[in-house]
Amino acid sequence: MAELEKVGVPTVAFVARSFERDWQASARVFGVNALPWATVARPFVGLDAEDIYPLVDAAFDTLVRRLTEPMKQEASEEIAAPSAEIIAIEGEDRYDALEHMNRRFLDQGWGDGFPLWAPTRERVDAMLRGTKHAASQTVAVLAPGKGLATVEKIAVNAVMAGCQPEHLPVLIAAVEAIGDPRFMMRNVAMSTGAHAPLMLVNGPIVDQLGINTGRCALGPGAPSAVNTALGRAIRLIYMNLGHAYPGHMDLDTLGSPTKYSMCLGENMDASPWEPFHVEKGFDREASVVTMFTTYALSEVEDNYGTTPPAILNTTALSACNAGVKSVGYWLCGWRADPDARVQVKDKHLLIVCPVHAAVYKKAGWSKQAIRDYLYKHARMPFAQLIAKTEAAAFRKSHPQLQWLWDSPQTLIPILETADCFEIMVAGGMGGRSTYSYGAGEPVSRLIEE
Repeated sequence: MAELEKVGVPTVAFVARSFERDWQASARVFGVNALPWATVARPFVGLDAEDIYPLVDAAFDTLVRRLTEPMKQEASEEIAAPSAEIIAIEGEDRYDALEHMNRRFLDQGWGDGFPLWAPTRERVDAMLRGTKHAASQTVAVLAPGKGLATVEKIAVNAVMAGCQPEHLPVLIAAVEAIGDPRFMMRNVAMSTGAHAPLMLVNGPIVDQLGINTGRCALGPGAPSAVNTALGRAIRLIYMNLGHAYPGHMDLDTLGSPTKYSMCLGENMDASPWEPFHVEKGFDREASVVTMFTTYALSEVEDNYGTTPPAILNTTALSACNAGVKSVGYWLCGWRADPDARVQVKDKHLLIVCPVHAAVYKKAGWSKQAIRDYLYKHARMPFAQLIAKTEAAAFRKSHPQLQWLWDSPQTLIPILETADCFEIMVAGGMGGRSTYSYGAGEPVSRLIEE
């Protein structure tokens, strides 16, 4: 709609009252300060036509007026991005000042709800000593707010998350990754779904920083303190540099604890395969960060299977969740990032526990063999995959699938191709792998130490 308005074509959108702030903020980001809309009481999602008609009727006069008259920009409540200026916060002592800072930052929307470390000039300068990049260098322009992620701004958020200077190169590489169009940052940051970033770190830097690859690698506690700080910094960067603030750009329906922090290293000692980063084309001795987007995590509990098919049959059951949007979504065609016009596939991540990895190793199964097995067995009847769609509209918009309507029990793979299953090893000694439903493609970047 913004593009149509820019070329002089009048448009009006129906916007639910709970989405008005986001509509106005998005319009400003897309370069149209007064993108017309007509407010309706609630979203049309889940409503029949007879329920939608009264909502449209109530907004019809506004619709006509905004199609025919120039719309004045309306004032909106918005979150101000953190200023580049130094903010003075006082208290009876430094602990009192820290408490005041946390209250103020949370009120402004700059915090994640947990206590923040104070990003003082001294701490930020110390953090910047962890890299040779200039503080003013722009690492990426981050969607959805098109914020400039400079090295210094990354350092500020790293300090607030509790990171150390030696962590900064990891975060710089991670920001490069989420700025890649294939990561689809705009889509995943603004969604009403619980999309969460997951950071995987490979290479010598894992041991150098003490990143946990084993038991409780995704936290909590002392073994994963570095993991937690790195993952938390990415969340703050989403908010303060990408401007994806909860309820304002980030419109998640319910949210998820996974959105606070997810970071782990690959357990190479337990892996029978080449490291994940080598598989992606990097040297074995390189340190690499890979950023994933996850919808949710599903446990693959199998303490009894002694063959790859036995374990993977359980894995396939975890993978077949029609409630996850990316499952079967490829039937609608590849998605395109609206900013960069790049085509992407949704990819899911299987985090293999060491116990299951040992079974695959003994049987001589490669990652490709696992992918092929999952592609063949993680399938659902077409009727189930399209049950959550508006059947009549879907049939009309996808006439090429008419043959499936004639055979609704045809088993359809949940993902488009076998290479949509990503695989790595992590965790402790228990028969519990983890399956992560993904959105978009993972993106890897070299960490410049």
